[in-house]
Amino acid sequence: MSQSRSFRAGIIVLLVASLAGLAVSLYAYFTPLTGVDGTLGALVVILTSIALVIMTLVLAPLSCRSGRVALRVLILLDLVGTGFAGLLLHQWWLTAAMVVGLIGLLLDMASPAASKSPAHL
Repeated sequence: MSQSRSFRAGIIVLLVASLAGLAVSLYAYFTPLTGVDGTLGALVVILTSIALVIMTLVLAPLSCRSGRVALRVLILLDLVGTGFAGLLLHQWWLTAAMVVGLIGLLLDMASPAASKSPAHL
């Protein structure tokens, strides 16, 4: 597997998980009888899920190493916080989506960054 494909796999998993988390949080906020419909906690989870989608989209083309590290730390904090909020709100699918997002982040961190110039032998 090439470096760019393994890099893309982690980003794609993270993006799909963050979009799934956004969908679950929107469902929980707007659907009656979910137990958290219309609450401030569900609204905050929607906002953190939107922030996670945006950070993932910014992370994909970013080439600066220090920027990638800082953004990965912010994404990790967002994943852990949103997953914990999913537990407190009894939204198990949201927590599961954040765990999948954590796996995607780990895949992205484990893969070497794609270099722009070929390696010299």
